[in-house]
Amino acid sequence: LHAQCLQCLRSPRMDLCHVPAAREKGWYLALMAPNVKGPNYAWLDPSRLYCHPQGLQDCVADLLQPFQGDAIDMVAGIDAMGFILGAAAAAVLQKGFLAIRKAGHLCVQTLAQPYTDYSGREKVMEVRTDAISLGLRILLVDQWVETGGTMRAAIQLVERLGGVWPALSPCCAPIGVAAICIEDSEGGRWIQEHYKCAHCVPPHLQPRFNRHQ
Repeated sequence: LHAQCLQCLRSPRMDLCHVPAAREKGWYLALMAPNVKGPNYAWLDPSRLYCHPQGLQDCVADLLQPFQGDAIDMVAGIDAMGFILGAAAAAVLQKGFLAIRKAGHLCVQTLAQPYTDYSGREKVMEVRTDAISLGLRILLVDQWVETGGTMRAAIQLVERLGGVWPALSPCCAPIGVAAICIEDSEGGRWIQEHYKCAHCVPPHLQPRFNRHQ
């Protein structure tokens, strides 16, 4: 990553003006702040990336690049941080955005799916039943895929409602998944093997992200 971007991590304030001369894929990853509060929190906080205008634009562009030419009808984002990238991607594509929520927040008829999140907690997510019609082509976006449990639950919800996805190949279940990072976990590998995916971590940095370094 660019040395000047790494300097941002040492600064007590966000530099929302600096953009490196060579904007290689993933340059904006250095804007993410590391965990300083202990194991009950995620190991990185992308909030500073989202505050940086060029960083956010380049992140969304990298996520959408593999899907150029795909006929996408709607973008769906996962509660809660997936709402940020998902809504930004929908705006770029000029498509609608569907929020997949944690259970208990929607006042309309919903379809529910239980799952285990990255921390091992049992949860339930919901989606309204009237938002996805049969054959609608959907790109699913989240901030991070660690164990894959949350993303697989969202996939199940969309498939149960009849949505389809930009296909990886004709012989596998069609789907499109985008996240800043898809870790090389058992669940992350399963998703990448079965569905067309996009993420922002360059190959030479993937081992460090897998180890949360």
